[in-house]
Amino acid sequence: MSRFLIPGLRSLRSAAFGADPSGARLARIRRSPNFSVAEGSFQNPVGARTRPTGSTLEFAKIYFRKEERVRRGPAGTVPVHATTLADLAKPPVGGLRVTWMGHSSVLVEIDGRRVLFDPVWGERCSPFSFAGPKRLHPVPVPLEALGPVDAVVISHDHYDHLDMPTIKALTGTDTVFAVPLGVGAHLERWGVPADRLRELDWHESAKVSGLTLTATPARHFCGRGLRNQQHTLWASWVVAGSEHRVYHSGDTGYFAGFQEIGAAHGPFDVTMIQIGAYSEYWPDIHMTPAEGMQAHLDLQGGEPRGVLLPIHWGTFNLAPHAWSEPGEDTMAAARRAGAAIALPCPGEPFEPGSGSVPTAPWWRGVALTP
Repeated sequence: MSRFLIPGLRSLRSAAFGADPSGARLARIRRSPNFSVAEGSFQNPVGARTRPTGSTLEFAKIYFRKEERVRRGPAGTVPVHATTLADLAKPPVGGLRVTWMGHSSVLVEIDGRRVLFDPVWGERCSPFSFAGPKRLHPVPVPLEALGPVDAVVISHDHYDHLDMPTIKALTGTDTVFAVPLGVGAHLERWGVPADRLRELDWHESAKVSGLTLTATPARHFCGRGLRNQQHTLWASWVVAGSEHRVYHSGDTGYFAGFQEIGAAHGPFDVTMIQIGAYSEYWPDIHMTPAEGMQAHLDLQGGEPRGVLLPIHWGTFNLAPHAWSEPGEDTMAAARRAGAAIALPCPGEPFEPGSGSVPTAPWWRGVALTP
């Protein structure tokens, strides 16, 4: 009976669920060396458990217990730098400026071009306006006030990285969208013209406005709907300009491939590394701060070069750990490694080579004390 219901269910799906790859796109997916035809899904570079491990009951107790819910959010108003056009009007003195907009959304101004990673301006990372993880702080700047962007880069299709309202708003601009293989189906459904898509498999590159954008491996998974066909790839990204290089991890568990990425594309002026939403229940698909620091070192050839910007924390409540824990543990990991980190509050621009990178623990004023 279910086979007769599926077409009807498809027609009822919210547009936010996106679209399944089909036609030439699906054929290309099936030819990918990273796709298993036998299993009908993309494969990780090393094995990864993509579903929570351990007792579901124990996890539910921890996640929904009132005192645990309280510690996973700030105790006061999160400080946000009200980014203005004046902040961004002057080109960066050294040719590279980075503005963390919260979670994994980052504006990178690099060698005269502007790249926006994983833009999520929505109030919830969810297909629904009334349910799902809600923002813990406002966006630092309205999307329409951000100014022109040369490229929007998407790491994967989970709701906290690919936000339909944000993408729809950006379709009215001239920006090019760089996405992992298969993700273009979602964007086309939301109105992005095919000629503005650069859809890449791992180790493939595209030239956009003089920048080289390269999709690199990550250890994660994909999916936006209940059926979750695993027909969209996940990726980390390298963006290289004439003078600077940056790396965005997307979501990933730790794996030895960071060394290979660094050897092929590094070293980097800035690495934007996922260090939040980790848990012992899903250790293979999200890194802890200590693992994130090791990834940074691997990407830099084993040396504490460049600056690490911690991302994927502070904006949405997605894991059992305390809200401030990723920031505190990243600071501790940086001290142990002798590495430079940037700790801007959301919306605060900084230039990695300026010698004035923000390092104050801004969250302590609103974090619950243990």
